[in-house]
Amino acid sequence: MQEYFEFARHKTSYRQEAVAGITTFLTMAYIIIVNPAILEAAGIPRGPSTTATIIAAAFGTIIMGVYAKRPFAIAPYMSENAFIAFTVVKVLGYSWQMALGAVFIAGVLFTLLTVFKVRSWLAEAIPLSLKCSFAVGIGLFLTFIGLNETGLVVPGVPGAPVRLGDITAPSTLLAVVGFLLVVVLMAKKVKGAIVIGIIATTVVSILLKVTPMPEHFVSLPPDLLPILMELDISGALSFKFFPIVLIIFIMAFVDTVGTLIGLSMRADLLDEKGNLPEIEKPMLADALATTLAPLLGTTTTGAYIESAAGIEEGGRTGFTALVVALLFLLSLFFAPLFTIVPPHAYGIALIVIGSFMIQPITKIDFEDFTELIPAFLTIVLMIFTYNIGVGMTAGLLVYPLLKVCAGRGREVPAGMWVLAALSLTFYIFYPHV
Repeated sequence: MQEYFEFARHKTSYRQEAVAGITTFLTMAYIIIVNPAILEAAGIPRGPSTTATIIAAAFGTIIMGVYAKRPFAIAPYMSENAFIAFTVVKVLGYSWQMALGAVFIAGVLFTLLTVFKVRSWLAEAIPLSLKCSFAVGIGLFLTFIGLNETGLVVPGVPGAPVRLGDITAPSTLLAVVGFLLVVVLMAKKVKGAIVIGIIATTVVSILLKVTPMPEHFVSLPPDLLPILMELDISGALSFKFFPIVLIIFIMAFVDTVGTLIGLSMRADLLDEKGNLPEIEKPMLADALATTLAPLLGTTTTGAYIESAAGIEEGGRTGFTALVVALLFLLSLFFAPLFTIVPPHAYGIALIVIGSFMIQPITKIDFEDFTELIPAFLTIVLMIFTYNIGVGMTAGLLVYPLLKVCAGRGREVPAGMWVLAALSLTFYIFYPHV
């Protein structure tokens, strides 16, 4: 079994991988509550949606662990669920059934493109500077989320979009203390520092009654039948709905590629050329999960950036993913217990992780503006638009254009032109409402 997960090659162990899996799960368990809450705005019942969210996450993460053997967790994407709920359904007026039909079509396309290795070909065409920017951008994006979740940074006013939060609030003070605890433990090289910080902050928060105790710790999973197989594929195939299908496809495509590369760079899983060996395997796990998700009644799934938390705890193999999947399955019956971790507890982990993920910026050539500017735009737009896909598409589009303008078009691989065309299509068809 140890040989299957290649513990020796990665200098890891069952204990280290288990701690990594627990850490990843604790930082992303919020999806069990948040995803159904967002999709409820689209008319998808919250109870059944909770069950669909958990099963989709467990299914994709199991495939990631057993088949792809990578330490990445899979779950419904936050940006895509918000796009579908608030833009596609609430603003444009389409049904959630049609939206899920579009997700299914995207999943099938992903699967075909992965099997024929088109997605891996495109991923390998991405230059090193952009790959580094994906890692840095994701790290700072996680930090920004963490700062917001802990209350250290809050929405501001027109002209000053963000500001310092109320640092005297109990939850914010607990977050600061928890952050310092994690940093000190990591400085002392204590194994499991992040998960210790999350759990300690949660326990103290409960004891001080900042976080309420749930009424029940055990509950039966809500019935899935009201939304099971309710997607409208024929409606999604209509000509008027084509732009929505295209946008969902591109958003999920770039999110997955960027997340896999960014996480793999931090986990030191890339080869000497900056590529992830056998990248089609984690991509197939993502594609199959995205195909199943709308059948269950939820939205696009993919590799989660919160997997970085487990990577920082030493997760390097598929066993980390299997631990995450097991915890998701247990949450079908223990959802109130697993979702008790407050935002100011898991937020500290995201801030810490971001500090480790900015290291690849040193590999970007700051003297070559055709490399620097696309990387810079990728990083800042990921953060300031609060959307990984927007940042990535901007970098993928600007990179070949700058190379051509500089008379260096021959440096652009063919796959990059395909990615640039997809990125341009994203901006053309995106419903700017």
